[in-house]
Amino acid sequence: MRDARILSTGSYIPDWVVTNADFAARFGEKVDHWLVENVGIRARRYMSEDQATSDLAVAAGRQALERAGLQPAALDQIIIATDTPDYLSPATAAVVQAKLGAHRAGVLDVNSACAGWVTALDVAARQVITEPEDTKILVIGAYGMSRFLDPNDKKTVTLFADGAGAVLVGTGTAPGWLATVTAAAGEYHDALGIYTGGTFRPATLDQIAQSGPPVVQFVRPFPATFNVEQWPPLIERLLAKASRTTGTRLQPDDVDRYYFTQVNVRSIEATMAALGQPLSKTHWIMDRYGYTGSAGIPMALDDAIAQGKGPQPGELVLFCASGGGIALAASLWRWG
Repeated sequence: MRDARILSTGSYIPDWVVTNADFAARFGEKVDHWLVENVGIRARRYMSEDQATSDLAVAAGRQALERAGLQPAALDQIIIATDTPDYLSPATAAVVQAKLGAHRAGVLDVNSACAGWVTALDVAARQVITEPEDTKILVIGAYGMSRFLDPNDKKTVTLFADGAGAVLVGTGTAPGWLATVTAAAGEYHDALGIYTGGTFRPATLDQIAQSGPPVVQFVRPFPATFNVEQWPPLIERLLAKASRTTGTRLQPDDVDRYYFTQVNVRSIEATMAALGQPLSKTHWIMDRYGYTGSAGIPMALDDAIAQGKGPQPGELVLFCASGGGIALAASLWRWG
């Protein structure tokens, strides 16, 4: 039985910078203090008018391939985690395959909102382990939420942003992927999302005339402390599962690096405190790049590596994500 390993990383950050001061000018009121104090966001990035989600994914994926010394033709599979696809159908992964020139690769989109990349990473690990012909899988989280923002909705337009992060998953002779757990609180499926454009509320001309084009919106409240309450037990469950897999009892202290959904730095701080872990074990990017959904965790991983703060060979790396739905996923890997 072979093992799945993360071989390389990549990311793409769009050039268009939108600061808190830009929104202060738009809304005629200060927003910087609240955003910095409550979520930690100072600026965010938007893709240009001539870009789509697939373009962000291609740029991040190409970087991961270059760092691994591989050509796109070497890929066996491309998995895109996004809830801001180029189209409702076909899969954005098919667009990425064409733009990359990865003619051998199968394609698949995963949508569990902002938990999508960790979920897609699990799919890739299982594929590499069980399918003899699949040895190189590109897993990309890509987010183009600026296309679905109401510019007059202060609650959403100041939060969401665009970007992409990628990893190349391949085979190894020593354990890389150790365990993954998932969960959901589906009763909140109608609390936050893009609710126009599917079969429940088709984007007909009458519908658009009545409520406008599809936009992301907070429809009803969900617990503000949800992540702080749910991440620690999810991590405990993950470590218990990995302990059974490895035959070694694993505790939060044994994990060397933690990467969380990049929505709120206060949630990350509180979770690390609940786990009894120093903030030096984690890394965040939402202060500079905004909330990048399914792309946030691989972007944070790649950013940490670029700053010399990334995982070292043999270290345990934990990814923990949550998103609309509410979907949750956590995965544990040994690096190197």
